[in-house]
Amino acid sequence: MTEIDDKNKRSETENSTGASAQPGESSGISRRRFLQSAGASTLAAAGGGLVPAMTAKAQVPSQENAAPVQGTAVDGHEVRLVVNGVQQRVNVTSNAVLLDVLRDTLRLNGTKKGCDHGQCGACTVHVNDVAVNSCLSLAVMHEGDAITTVEGLASGGKLSKLQQAFWEHDAYQCGYCTAGQMMSATAILADARVPADDHSLREAMSGNICRCGAYRNIVAAIQAVRHTAKRVG
Repeated sequence: MTEIDDKNKRSETENSTGASAQPGESSGISRRRFLQSAGASTLAAAGGGLVPAMTAKAQVPSQENAAPVQGTAVDGHEVRLVVNGVQQRVNVTSNAVLLDVLRDTLRLNGTKKGCDHGQCGACTVHVNDVAVNSCLSLAVMHEGDAITTVEGLASGGKLSKLQQAFWEHDAYQCGYCTAGQMMSATAILADARVPADDHSLREAMSGNICRCGAYRNIVAAIQAVRHTAKRVG
């Protein structure tokens, strides 16, 4: 091998391994350096001017100086309610819903939290004798209102006629929706505008979902109370 061939072979080897060029030799960019340079450029472009970790941490405002999140209650309100005939005073936040106050503050757990979107009816209670979805109602809106939950249907330890009818007609399975079903049915039986036929009753009760499918027995229980009331009247 000639001396010229030997130098050319060494030059090719150094370029392929990324070795730096010796003085007097060609100083072309190696493949490794090219990839490193391209990778750094790509990272800088993707980061859009990334802030070093220490700098970013210093820019985060402290929790002590941070302003409250808009829409989040930071103060309390005293609300007076008459719940199942008992005067109650509760301190609630501005965004507390009636359902949570009944369950978590007053410990009336008969009212159930189902969908939490007003779609299933499991949370139905009476507000001034009107059936409402308590999951959609803010507690602060009910200053002085009379609230009735499923615990208030019984009297003197005796079930109401509707509760007894639900028992006799097996109008429940898992029982999770039963409280809401009873509250809606009680309001419907007291509303003379609802026709007495089964179809109208089903339509009036359509806001209460029974995932077990006990609708036939629920209708039978409600109609039994209606028919009994007509015979007595």
